[in-house]
Amino acid sequence: MNGGQIIAKVLQNHGVKFLFTLCGGHISPIFVGAEQLGIRVIDTRHEATAVFAADAVARLTGVPGVAAVTAGPGNTNAITAVKNAQMAQSPLILLGGAAATLLKGRGALQDIDQISLLKPIVKWAVSIGQVKDIAPVMEKAFRVAQSGTPGPVFIECPIDTLYPKEMVLEWYGAKNQKGPAGIAASLKQWYIRRHANQLFKDSEKVAFETKPEQVQVPNFSQAQLEKAIQMLRKAKKPLIILGSGAMSQPKKVEDLASAVRKLGIPVYLSGMGRGLLGPDSDIQVRHKRKEAIKDSDMIILAGVPNDFRLDYGNHIGSRPFISIHRDIKELMLNKKPTLPIQADPIDFLIAVSSHFSLEGHEWISQLKQRDAARDGEIQAQSELPTSGLNPLDLLLNLEKNLDQNAVLIADGGDFVATASYTLRPRGPLSWLDPGAFGTLGVGAGFAIGAALVYPDRPIWVLFGDGSAGYSLTEFDTFQRHGLRITALVGNDACWTQIARDQVDFLGSDCAVNLEFSDYHLVPKAFGGDGIKIEAKGEINHAIEIAKASNASGKSFLINAIIGKTDFRKGSISV
Repeated sequence: MNGGQIIAKVLQNHGVKFLFTLCGGHISPIFVGAEQLGIRVIDTRHEATAVFAADAVARLTGVPGVAAVTAGPGNTNAITAVKNAQMAQSPLILLGGAAATLLKGRGALQDIDQISLLKPIVKWAVSIGQVKDIAPVMEKAFRVAQSGTPGPVFIECPIDTLYPKEMVLEWYGAKNQKGPAGIAASLKQWYIRRHANQLFKDSEKVAFETKPEQVQVPNFSQAQLEKAIQMLRKAKKPLIILGSGAMSQPKKVEDLASAVRKLGIPVYLSGMGRGLLGPDSDIQVRHKRKEAIKDSDMIILAGVPNDFRLDYGNHIGSRPFISIHRDIKELMLNKKPTLPIQADPIDFLIAVSSHFSLEGHEWISQLKQRDAARDGEIQAQSELPTSGLNPLDLLLNLEKNLDQNAVLIADGGDFVATASYTLRPRGPLSWLDPGAFGTLGVGAGFAIGAALVYPDRPIWVLFGDGSAGYSLTEFDTFQRHGLRITALVGNDACWTQIARDQVDFLGSDCAVNLEFSDYHLVPKAFGGDGIKIEAKGEINHAIEIAKASNASGKSFLINAIIGKTDFRKGSISV
């Protein structure tokens, strides 16, 4: 087996079904080996897309997503996506090509110090030095990526560790040499042969673990459980804020949903937590979170740090709160919890639900009334005339037409933030957004990953017209791999999230203006389809056409020309 085949075998043993890549000579044996073993290879048009797709698969399945990119610019192109996975705490393995071990530091093609670049943003960065090390390094990578706080791992794979031994010896000039003349030539041949022998030493003795090692997850104590129950029993107005950090075990999300319902505590869902309780729930609250926190007397943060989204802990103030997180840094960020619990929030909330259920409905009724009032305001604002489609009206119409098993991908600023107020994800793991890094460009990659994990479910990508520019070329990838995806572009010819602040604060619209471009023509160039809409009466028809196009095997793009509103006036972009 060559090195690429060894890697593929480990991937197969760990249940990896998809390998994402952008081809390169340094890494060809990896994806060829994967194809030989029946792992589906998805080649994208940008390395970042490949990593975003791997990230999405990890979030939706719990199995680390895997991407392979070539040396040098292949790895540097992937860095933003890797950092996004780190901050979102997604288990991911990046396999990066590299110059031959014999040529490192000697000016080989695309030879740079990749370990130093990736090391600060991954849990573990390692370079393969011998072929015999590939399998154990890969095994460790899966363990590290999933244990403790999940996150990405980088494995640098020099080209000579991946190709067959005979081919590498020929590259080295160490095969069938007949007595080179001169001492210098003899020493050179001796050094090359010695290096080759070390590189392939014991490579024929590769052994694969039949059962991957168990992932280590921090757990809570009985004392912590009892203390939490005591705090809940004293509280009159408890509140749960549940986020992406509570969704690290996708196979348990239905159990989590049952536990949250059993607890009966009003809950705000954010990030990957959106959709946990379905589109309608007696206990989920959607609006005025800051005010709800102010009115409560005890908070549970489940997989949510006290970062900018909670004003660095200032929203919680002096009231008691429990925080549950697998990551100790996120657990203690900015404000020490009354009861800090380093554990998986899913496991802890399930345990608590066996001992506690909130009695009385006055508290939740108060919050639901506030919710209803805000929904009324949104409905009223959706009916106001604008120069193009009112974005609120557009999104409310999409909400009415979404299938019950639809998956929503969020990639944008102002338009996507508006969508978060109006769209109701249909179930657990049906909403994907970049997370705390706020990365634009995740849309196509996340959609690819979601479409592969859920081949029979409608996949909707919500793009701002700014973020759409990062990955519309991936409609080529959608079509080549038979992925039926619909994109909705909110096109107001502006980077509106930035313009809101910049124009008010600095009095200039420099660098924030775009054009009302014909984004719907892009899919047609790759075999997909699209439509432009500008009037209210065209919305539902466009959605029907998109669904029909998907049914015929085509991806689709709705280019919605939207107008300006004051809906998010006062929101900040930093």
